[in-house]
This record gives sequence, structure tokens and C-alpha cells, in this order.
Amino acid sequence: MHVPQFITFDAFGGMFAKLKHSAWRLETRRRYASDEETDTYRQFLAEGRVDWDLDDPWCTGRRDQSALGKRFERVRILDEPPTPGQRYLLDNARRNTAVGETIRVLTRSRADELQLSREDFWIFDSRVVALLHHDDADEMTGVELITNPVDVLRYAQVREAAWHHAVPHDRAQR
Repeated sequence: MHVPQFITFDAFGGMFAKLKHSAWRLETRRRYASDEETDTYRQFLAEGRVDWDLDDPWCTGRRDQSALGKRFERVRILDEPPTPGQRYLLDNARRNTAVGETIRVLTRSRADELQLSREDFWIFDSRVVALLHHDDADEMTGVELITNPVDVLRYAQVREAAWHHAVPHDRAQR
């Protein structure tokens, strides 16, 4: 019987500093409640764009990691038309790419045709999956680590299909 292994949010954050070569994410949700609590989200709703601080600690850390040759990639699933939260993340992609990430997008209809997972997750160094659990209010409630090689391979197959069919974020319909 599989017993889920949950880690703290702090331990999850630490995984980004400890990775050796890559971190890859599939973002599947229509909204993230944590985004809506930020000043940048409020600015986006008011102005349709955000003045991102590329020198904040998150950006500095990601830029430093990228400079060491570590890859950070994401595929974001977008509804047609994108939700306000998804449009915010498209604007956020400007910040992420400026500090070294590569972000692609895939329409939800195409993701459904491909029968991609609807789970939100990160894969670290192609060896560990951090499955992000959310509640019905779109709050992240936990991070489950998956290390069984057979299960990790299943997520890696989702990664390969999503990456292949996705397009660069700046080609997305807003």
C-alpha cells in the first residue's frame, strides 16, 4: 500500500536551492489563490500589466541558479479564453523568462486531447516529483513527494508530451 509522503512548504522551497540540473513544472489550474493576494495581481487587474521587480530575492535566486547552467521550465495550461489568473501568469512569464526560465503554454483543449494529467507538479532532476495539492478554494494545501521510479517516469512522460506540444508563452492568445 502506498503511503503519501508530504513535506513542509519550507522543505519544498529548499528543493529549488538543492537541485542539481533541472526543475520542470506543469501548471494546470485555472487560478491560484495565493497569486490573488499579491500587490502584483492587484496591479495587473488595474493596469493589465505588472512592473516586476527583477532584483527581488526570488528573481536573484533563479538568475543565480540559471547562471550555473540549471534549467527551469514550465508548461502552463490555458483555457480559451484564459482566465484572469492565467492572463496574470502570462504577464508573469516576462519576469520568469528574464531571470532564466523557459515557459511554454498549451491550451486546455489540446491538453485534454493528449490526455495529460490535470495534476499540478514539479519534477526535480528527473528523479523526484513534488505533487502540489490544492483545495476547492485554489489554496495549496500540501506538497507530496513521489520518488518511486515507475511513478516518476509516468510524470516524466507527461512532461515530454506537454513540452513537445506547447508553444512559447509569447505566442499565446491573451
